[in-house]
Amino acid sequence: MSSLPVRKLTPEEYLEIERQAEFKSEFYRGEMFAMSGAGRAHNLIANNIGGEARSRLRGRPCEVYGSDMRVRVSTTGPYTYPDATIACDKPQFVDDRGDTLLTPKVLFEVLSETTEKYDRGAKSNQYRQIESLQEYVLVSQSEPHVEVFQRCLDGKWLFSEARELSASITIESLGVTLPLSEIYLRVEFPDSVAAAV
Repeated sequence: MSSLPVRKLTPEEYLEIERQAEFKSEFYRGEMFAMSGAGRAHNLIANNIGGEARSRLRGRPCEVYGSDMRVRVSTTGPYTYPDATIACDKPQFVDDRGDTLLTPKVLFEVLSETTEKYDRGAKSNQYRQIESLQEYVLVSQSEPHVEVFQRCLDGKWLFSEARELSASITIESLGVTLPLSEIYLRVEFPDSVAAAV
């Protein structure tokens, strides 16, 4: 017995469905993938990043978005929901709905056990294809550890990281420094991690 081929959605069909859905789904290669909810640490970290970035960018032509801003990587997808996104100058969107960003400058993903492999691998590779993207930041929620991937003038990517609450990361494309103590404000680490910090 043969199974019927699964019909792939077009990006336009995805957006039509997604805009009416009660929960968020990412889109890749014609398929929708439901997103699960996030826990306390994840939410604290994402909100801390957004708040700190917004505060440091006040008065500048940049906008900071939370995890409800959809980002289109290319015309065929994927469409994702980064944990925090920064766009500057005149952000461009798929259409006048303003809910699908085309021109992120900096993307943040808070890592979890279920998403870390994808965030480091396939998603990272896809994000780096976005022409406007200057920095991609991965933030651990299990320990103080932030990794920054910065696009250089020659198109290569430079890696830097910070591993202590007393350290800071610099988002070079924005000229903004974010202390890990603020990124992880109120986040509780397991006793074994807390003892090492």
